[in-house]
Amino acid sequence: MTRSHCYWVSCSITIYFSFLIHSLASPSFHFCRHDQRDALLKLRDEFPMFDSKPSPWNKSNDCCFWKGVTCDDKSGQVISLDLRSNFLNSSLKTNSSLFRLQYLRHLDLSDCNLHGEIPSSLGNLSRLINLELSSNRLVGEIPASVGKLKQLRNLGLGDNDLIGEIPSSLGNLSLLLDLDLWSNHLVGEVPASIGNLNELRAMSLERNSLSGSIPISFANLTKLSSFSIFNNTFTSLPSDMSGFQNLEHFHISQNSFFGPFPKSLFSIPSLKFVYMDKNQFTGPIDFANASSSSKLEILLLTNNRLDGSIPESISRFVNLILLDIAHNNISGPIPRSMSKLVSLRIFGLSNNKLEGEVPCWLWRLSSAMLSHNCFSSFEKLSSKETLIQVLDLGSNSFRGPFPLWMCKLKWLNFLDLSNNLFSGSIPSCLRNFNLTGLILGNNNFSGTLPDIFANATNLHSLDISRNQMEGKFPKSLINCKALQFVNVENNKIKDKFPSWLGSLPSLHVLILRSNDFYGPLYHRNMSIGFPGLRIIDISHNGFTGTLPPHFFSSWREMITLDNGSYEYVEDIQNFSLIYRSMDMVNKGVEMSFERIRQDFKAIDFSENRIYGKIPESIGFLKELLLLNLSGNTFTSDIPRFLANLTKLETLDLSCNKLSGQIPQDLGKLSFLSYMNFSHNFLQGPVPRGTQFQRQKCSSFLENHGLYGLEDICGETHVPSPTSQQPEELSSDEEEKMFNSVAAAIAYGPGVFCGLVIGYIFTSHYHDWFAEKFSRKKLRVTTTAR
Repeated sequence: MTRSHCYWVSCSITIYFSFLIHSLASPSFHFCRHDQRDALLKLRDEFPMFDSKPSPWNKSNDCCFWKGVTCDDKSGQVISLDLRSNFLNSSLKTNSSLFRLQYLRHLDLSDCNLHGEIPSSLGNLSRLINLELSSNRLVGEIPASVGKLKQLRNLGLGDNDLIGEIPSSLGNLSLLLDLDLWSNHLVGEVPASIGNLNELRAMSLERNSLSGSIPISFANLTKLSSFSIFNNTFTSLPSDMSGFQNLEHFHISQNSFFGPFPKSLFSIPSLKFVYMDKNQFTGPIDFANASSSSKLEILLLTNNRLDGSIPESISRFVNLILLDIAHNNISGPIPRSMSKLVSLRIFGLSNNKLEGEVPCWLWRLSSAMLSHNCFSSFEKLSSKETLIQVLDLGSNSFRGPFPLWMCKLKWLNFLDLSNNLFSGSIPSCLRNFNLTGLILGNNNFSGTLPDIFANATNLHSLDISRNQMEGKFPKSLINCKALQFVNVENNKIKDKFPSWLGSLPSLHVLILRSNDFYGPLYHRNMSIGFPGLRIIDISHNGFTGTLPPHFFSSWREMITLDNGSYEYVEDIQNFSLIYRSMDMVNKGVEMSFERIRQDFKAIDFSENRIYGKIPESIGFLKELLLLNLSGNTFTSDIPRFLANLTKLETLDLSCNKLSGQIPQDLGKLSFLSYMNFSHNFLQGPVPRGTQFQRQKCSSFLENHGLYGLEDICGETHVPSPTSQQPEELSSDEEEKMFNSVAAAIAYGPGVFCGLVIGYIFTSHYHDWFAEKFSRKKLRVTTTAR
């Protein structure tokens, strides 16, 4: 070995040992500081449910390598503690060992099931840069001491149960980039000192009870990119918002903002997402100051009080993807300049006063909601570019035959033409579409409904109610395994009961009311099925026969407790929910609602010719809220097992041939707000329960053996045992009686309110709920049969 080679080897060894000695001397290779380790071990003991047993924090290894712990390479001090999503299930004490970790820069205790108040001693961790306590169960007020954390860049206290006002001391956090206080119970006005946070990029105050005006000092927040305050009660915006030159996301939905349209907002070129729905803005929409380089992609203005026409200047937003101005007072036509919005995919105009012609450029969109307007015609289809999937034209002024050019909309999967004046036949070309919803109710369509559903495996909803359709019920619906809602009421369909629908696992609502259906509901070889049924209305038909004791035993959805889940129809956008209504008539009380509790379960078999005993299995349906068996020829006693239906709110057994006594146990049904036993052969005492004593006298008429009606009918109005005539009421009394019953059913807490059926459409922001209520006088006398 040469001398030079030996020298090289010697130097290499020297360098290696020098590096090794230096490395061993470095704190990053030492055990962490004893005071830091002891503080962490005591903190572990404060949370006995922390992580797992045995704990990963123990003395056998360096605390700088413990799960969730990070140390400074040089000093060995703990600088980061990340325990997010650990089930700590305790509170932070004022003297917690956590506050001995004075060098902490990052603290994340989010989603740890922490409860109790935030200790003021948190303000002693003066080196904190990031503080994350969101998604816990923290209560009390935000301590003012948080304002002492002058190094904070991010403050996360969202999704807790904090109360009180936002402390003005937060305005001292001059380096703060992200302020997150969403989903608490904070009240009062936002302190003007927040305007001092001129480095702020994102502010999230949504889902609180904050009120008042947005402070003028917010004009200093020129670096703000995301501003989210939806679901509060703020009332006023700054008059000039053009200074927010970096703003991209502006979300002020569900507040109480009023006044003119904030046109200065749209001069900001960086703006991408604007949510201003569910406020009280008034006057015309004005984009006169809109930036020519606008990046706007989403604009929601629904549920305000805006009027005037859609401005031509809207065409400047060439990047717009979603535009919704539904539920306002916008009038006039759709401006032709909107055809320049080549990026537009979802367009909502429903519930306005728009009129004229529907332009054909809309068919290149994916979704167009134009319902509840005054549109009366269509521009001739001139382009082969048709991408439309969701088309809602309901409740307009269209008339004439079904628009056959719609057969060319090859991607169409949801079509609503309801509440118009369309006439003629329904075309068979609809079988070419992979429909999820076909809503044609309340028109003048006639002829036979073509059997077009053989390949409609994704069909969820079918509504052809209130037309003049004849013929048979379409048997191809048996292929629609996803079917949830069927409504064919008020037509002239003549067929037997479609018991084969009972094999569809998701069928929730079946409405056959007011047709010419006939024959027995049950025969010996029939498989009853209907496991998912929540609402069935087969009233006002010609069904006959008896029902076996087990008839309702497989209706699991009405038997099992409701878990509060929602099953919705999803379209390709997977954005939102739209509700449709059906009508239910309860003894002359016709109600049509578009809002209802999701747990509503109802059976209406009224006005048929069903006879025999009421099936025992109906006592299993413990989720049932409405039961109407009136206008049939049921015999024997009223079964005592009806008292098992503890959630029942409406019970109508009138106009049958029931005998015996009214079961006393029915008086224990505390939710039962409307009942009718009139026109039977009942006898004995009327139950003394509170719910019975609140009923009208008419609920017990024409039962000549009943007694104990003095408190209900009054001494002078108790029917004579030999009387063959029902109690006569004046028209004013009838109307007053009817209205009070209807109001109780419709509006009372925990009572019948109608029916909701959901279709997922395009955008989570729709409310689309409007109550309708048409009342008819209660007919006391029976109709001769």
